[in-house]
Amino acid sequence: MSAPSRFDRGLTDDLMSFLAAGPSPYHAVANAAERLEKAGFRQVSETDAWDAEASPVSAAGSGGRYVLRGGAIVAWYVPEGAAPHTPFRIVGAHTDSPNLRVKPLPDAGAHGWRQVAVEIYGGPLLNSWLDRDLGLAGRLTLRDGSTRLVNIDRPLLRVPQLAIHLDRSVSAEGLKLDKQRHLQPVWGLGREVRDGDLIAFLEEESGIGAGEVTGWDLMTHSVEPPAYLGRDRELVAGPRMDNLLSVHAGVSALAAVSQSADLPCIPVLAAFDHEENGSQSDTGADGPLLGGVLERSVFARGGSYEDRARAFAGTVCLSSDTGHAVHPNYAERHDPTHHPRVNGGPILKVNVNNRYATDGSGRAIFADACERANVPFQSFVSNNSMPCGTTIGPITAARHGIRTVDIGVAILSMHSVRELCGADDPYLLANAMTAFLEG
Repeated sequence: MSAPSRFDRGLTDDLMSFLAAGPSPYHAVANAAERLEKAGFRQVSETDAWDAEASPVSAAGSGGRYVLRGGAIVAWYVPEGAAPHTPFRIVGAHTDSPNLRVKPLPDAGAHGWRQVAVEIYGGPLLNSWLDRDLGLAGRLTLRDGSTRLVNIDRPLLRVPQLAIHLDRSVSAEGLKLDKQRHLQPVWGLGREVRDGDLIAFLEEESGIGAGEVTGWDLMTHSVEPPAYLGRDRELVAGPRMDNLLSVHAGVSALAAVSQSADLPCIPVLAAFDHEENGSQSDTGADGPLLGGVLERSVFARGGSYEDRARAFAGTVCLSSDTGHAVHPNYAERHDPTHHPRVNGGPILKVNVNNRYATDGSGRAIFADACERANVPFQSFVSNNSMPCGTTIGPITAARHGIRTVDIGVAILSMHSVRELCGADDPYLLANAMTAFLEG
């Protein structure tokens, strides 16, 4: 019989649904927007004037608003009577995950096999994509400029691994994969490569007229659903936890605090695309999206540049991304005195070389939020002999001049097609975020 958890697993169940519904950044932000709509948020267009007179749903009045741009979403809640210089409390995250993405000329094949040409996005654990049943999802752009989400969530593609009989050295010397030659998935049989075949298939599957698709942003995903794991179901295995786990917690926290009329700050969720390849895009953290939305919110409420400066000076951002739990088989790869454990609560990430943005004052802010939420937290630093990763935290701090704290949830198998977290940690992270957004 399974041991009961100390925490409500309802939020973890909901996370699993969120992961399954987000095979691409475009699907993830559409799902986030749908959840925020149910909490009373309304979309505003970047091309509209943001004032009460110009738009029936504006950024000027109180209430919840959000902006969608590609695979990114920025959402915020303005409490009634908020002054233009009211500071923001931001939860930052990213919507993209390492994977295999379809090339501009997707139709390929050899020796009687039909294949799809793919490019490596980010830094995936390549071996984890072998012998997986893969679907295909993303965004199609039509002749009239409109876009359509597509999700073939069934076994469609597979990257077959070479049999051991043809590579006897693999067990002793390790698997060696050439990114160009060895990772092109198969999806059928045929003697000839037919240009336009994949897109024609997607048009038919999506009910789109033949020849209407003129652009695409497509990527593969494992069709195996998220699942509880272990004797006592203490763990969750699933795709894209890096970093939809943080996006889901942020959406949940923002929806929760939007039910309160008395807040000393303006809570914000900023979920960006393209973190896995440097964040330099119009939807990435190193782009102008967040700053533009925050400034327009200040000005829409009658604020001046001085109000904007005051608001930004008092703003704090939690940059939330997954981190490394101590690995039982590779404990020597971790710092010997910092061993974050799954189900131990969120981790506070520190790096004195500013790969993470946390400093002592930021630690105090996060510690206060965790204390108010009755949530334990852990500290993470990298082993001095190992290179340290980075997040949107330092980018956000430098680009916007706002205090930023790097946090997250400790997981195993980061950048695998299927990652592993503790079943209690999503609940703990969301509660800590809720307390932080309350100010």
